[in-house]
Amino acid sequence: MTGLLARIARTAGTFRILSSVAAILVIAGCTNYYEIPIETPIKPKLDVSAFQRVLVAGFIAGGTEDVDGNLETTRLLRSQLRTKSDLRVIDTDVLPLMEVANEDAGSEPKTDARNDTAKPASKTDAAKAETATDGAEGKDVKEAKNSKGEAKTETKTEAKGEAPSADKPAAIKDQKDLEPYEHVFADVEYWKKIGEEYQNPLIVTGTVMFTPHARSGIVQREEEVYDSFGRRRVVPVRTYMERKGYILQPKFIFIDGRTGAVMHSENFREEVLYNANQSTPALSSYFELMDRLIPSFLSTLSSQKIKGTRVLLQ
Repeated sequence: MTGLLARIARTAGTFRILSSVAAILVIAGCTNYYEIPIETPIKPKLDVSAFQRVLVAGFIAGGTEDVDGNLETTRLLRSQLRTKSDLRVIDTDVLPLMEVANEDAGSEPKTDARNDTAKPASKTDAAKAETATDGAEGKDVKEAKNSKGEAKTETKTEAKGEAPSADKPAAIKDQKDLEPYEHVFADVEYWKKIGEEYQNPLIVTGTVMFTPHARSGIVQREEEVYDSFGRRRVVPVRTYMERKGYILQPKFIFIDGRTGAVMHSENFREEVLYNANQSTPALSSYFELMDRLIPSFLSTLSSQKIKGTRVLLQ
């Protein structure tokens, strides 16, 4: 009798387990799965709530001559800010930053030169007066010779101390060539004046380097192969390749138009390489690299949203 009861108890326990499993399978079979799209907001890196306008003033650009990094970057950022920012974009001509930098660089030496050469200048004037007196006495030949000599001397002196022309700046080929011009971004008075002219906006400026680049080495790529039965397979193959492309190195500087002071700056670097036999226009490569940087640039000024999905059970 006891053995019979034990068998009945074991049978009942097994039945309960089987019933629970069956219930779970039924519930799982009736469960519906839903994918819900979600957006996660990301706060901007810079608080621009005090500004209503933004001025993309222009950039000091260098590298390849196939792309005008100044104009193209200015146009692209203005276009993006119009559609993806709450700030009103100011449409105006690009500022001649290289000329401003050249003028600032040459202003101090000119002042020093005036102070240092004040006395020699007076001696020169005295010499000219004596020459004029000699000429009045009838020494026309000597005067002509002296005039020619003085003209030559003045020409040589000007050529020696002549600064680079503002409208013909030295070519910028790499990052080192940018250094003599970067002081313009710290010119508080200049940027404050620009801010007053455009009603105290947020000013976006900086530098852009877009340079050709080449690299060679072992590259892994996928290759299609077919066996004797015509079946296709994709296998990784390592080969030595020569590739060429471009490097984009922008530096975005954000300036407070009310004070002329720098608020924030960011450096970026992107690179793209193609097969040596592939012909890709420089402008196309420029926009390809800028597409990678635009989200980071926009996240500095305005909140961005990361899109994703969640799975819900019902």
